[in-house]
Amino acid sequence: MRDKLLQFRRYLNRAGLKATRQRELIARAFFATTAHVSAEGLYRRVGGRHPRIGLVTVYRTLKLLKNAGLAHERQFGEGRALFEHASSEHHHDHIICTECGKITEFENYEIEALQEQIVRRLGFLIQYHKLELYGLCRDCSVGAGRGPGTVSAMGSR
Repeated sequence: MRDKLLQFRRYLNRAGLKATRQRELIARAFFATTAHVSAEGLYRRVGGRHPRIGLVTVYRTLKLLKNAGLAHERQFGEGRALFEHASSEHHHDHIICTECGKITEFENYEIEALQEQIVRRLGFLIQYHKLELYGLCRDCSVGAGRGPGTVSAMGSR
């Protein structure tokens, strides 16, 4: 966490912004998260212990973290932004349950290699990418009367 906070302070300095106590507390709380978090969720974590921090300050700090390359903002179809740690050494993709909203991260090197082959063949230079799969998680599919081995709408198992 110390390295990320130092990166954030350097970014603020380069941008001509102050490294305020509120920004540091919000950044610390964000870096302590282990899952995707909304601005409101982060506010609930910080605001109760530090009543001088408002929701607008949390939104602005998350935007600064994103601009500094320390956070990724994701929209998973539910109409609100969720944030996760940015990590250049740990690319992952997401599976999102359309019923309960559960987000599962996964890595698959074969998918990544296939994407690279396609990109090279088509002559693109990729700057970034994301893969999001939407469907029902195991719990919701069982609750809907579909077992985990049921053929999906896409025709695969």
